Amino acid sequence: MTEVSSLTGRLLVAAPALTDPNFDRAVVLLLDHDEEGSLGVVLNRPTPVGVGDVLAPWAALTGQPDVVFQGGPVSLESALGVAVIPGGEGPLGWRRVHGAIGLVDLETPPELLGPALGSLRIFAGYAGWGPGQLERELKEGAWYVVESEPGDVSAPHPERLWRAVLRRQRSELAMIATYADDPSLN
Repeated sequence: MTEVSSLTGRLLVAAPALTDPNFDRAVVLLLDHDEEGSLGVVLNRPTPVGVGDVLAPWAALTGQPDVVFQGGPVSLESALGVAVIPGGEGPLGWRRVHGAIGLVDLETPPELLGPALGSLRIFAGYAGWGPGQLERELKEGAWYVVESEPGDVSAPHPERLWRAVLRRQRSELAMIATYADDPSLN
C-alpha cells in the first residue's frame, strides 16, 4: 500500500467540473485523512433548521447564521460540532484537529466549553471517503486542496465561501472564482 500524506485540516474545494450534486461548489474541511479513508464537513451548506430547534443548549454558542449545516450526505441524523478555540490547549470536550480548529463533544455540557469558544458550527452528517477514494478523485481533478483558515469554519456568508476561498489563492486557482454558476448563460 502506498503511503498517504495527511490532508487533515485542509480544505477540499470542488472543481467546477465535479458533477455530484452533493458537492456542487462545496468547500469541505477535512477532519481526518489517512490510509483508512477521509472524513470532513461541507462548510457552505446551511439548512433552514435552527440550532435551537435540535440542540437548544448549544444555540447560544453558535455564530451567524445560527442554523445547522449539512455536513455531507453520510449519517444526516448525526451531529458534529466544529469549533475554533484560540490559544493553547482547549478545554475538556474539545479535540484539536488542526491549528485552532477542533471537534466538540456535544455530550459535554455547553457551559464548560462556552467561555473558551471562538466560534462554533453544528453539522448534520458528514462527507466520507473510503481508502484511496479521495486520492482517486484528486487525481481526476474533482477537488482543489488548499490551506484552511480558522475563519472558514464560521464564515458569516457561507454561500460566498467557495468563491472567497478560491479568490484568496496566490495561483491560477484565483481565476476559477470567476466561473459562472451556469456556464451555458455565457
